[in-house]
Amino acid sequence: MSFNVQPAAPARPNRCQLFGPGSRPEILPKMATSAADVINLDLEDSVSPNDKAQARKNIIDAIGDIDWGTKTLSVRINGLDTPYWYRDVVDLLENASERLDQIMIPKVGNAGDLYAVDALVSAIEAAKGRSKKIKFEIIIETAAGLANINEIAQSSPRLEAMSLGAADYAASMGMATTGIGGTQSNYYMLSDGDDRQAHYADPWHMATVAIVAACRTHGILPVDGPFGDFSDSDGFRAQALRSATLGMVGKWAIHPKQIALANEVFTPSEAQITEAREILQAMKEAEAAGQGAAVYKGRLVDLASIRQAEVIVRNAEMITDQTL
Repeated sequence: MSFNVQPAAPARPNRCQLFGPGSRPEILPKMATSAADVINLDLEDSVSPNDKAQARKNIIDAIGDIDWGTKTLSVRINGLDTPYWYRDVVDLLENASERLDQIMIPKVGNAGDLYAVDALVSAIEAAKGRSKKIKFEIIIETAAGLANINEIAQSSPRLEAMSLGAADYAASMGMATTGIGGTQSNYYMLSDGDDRQAHYADPWHMATVAIVAACRTHGILPVDGPFGDFSDSDGFRAQALRSATLGMVGKWAIHPKQIALANEVFTPSEAQITEAREILQAMKEAEAAGQGAAVYKGRLVDLASIRQAEVIVRNAEMITDQTL
């Protein structure tokens, strides 16, 4: 372990982030009663230019008028390459209630992008006397964002979560696909021999690992982004399972039917929780006997196993506490 200890990420459930456009105020109360841990009210891609101003007003009203319970409440602003983002920040911070938890910043390409938003947010907070400091979540969805991911991850103390935006990432990288996440039909290898079988790889693997590594290094929540085909539950579950295995804590839902799938994948199962607690108990008994490792169900467990088990138990307890 490095002398610089890896900081803990924010202790909050983040299994599912449900997105909804601010231009459709009629769906916002339904989002508030959903089983999603995080609500993302959108001002960016799902809102047309002519509807931006009204969508801002709708969201500002909804933040104060709707009971959001214990959910993390976030607003995705427009990109810094547009003429809309500064007005998004100013109107939100000057007029929305302090129930707002986060601002999501899309297409972050370098640390300077966060610095610009942070400076504006800090000035408005000071001017308006806001007591609750707004947190940031960002989306990595460009080649520059991926190339600069480590400087981005340590660029603002407000930063709490980072997501992969597959569609814009694919466009920025020049990838030959129009799909949003999931398996890509042309990304495969052929086995040797006469009867050659196609083996499909994960084209998002490298970006996912890079995001998880940067987030875990700097105490940020790594989150998988959207899966475009909301009619394909099996495909969504498969991608979510891959992301969870690699260390991500949750996934976006662009349709209500994806909420239960995300919660299922990113909630530790009873079997996982039981095994984790049994491993902790086995190691406790080994330590009491002066041993540095133990045997559990025929396999060796040591301090590394303890850290893995503690993550599972801690996540389970956090989710239970949030839903009580």
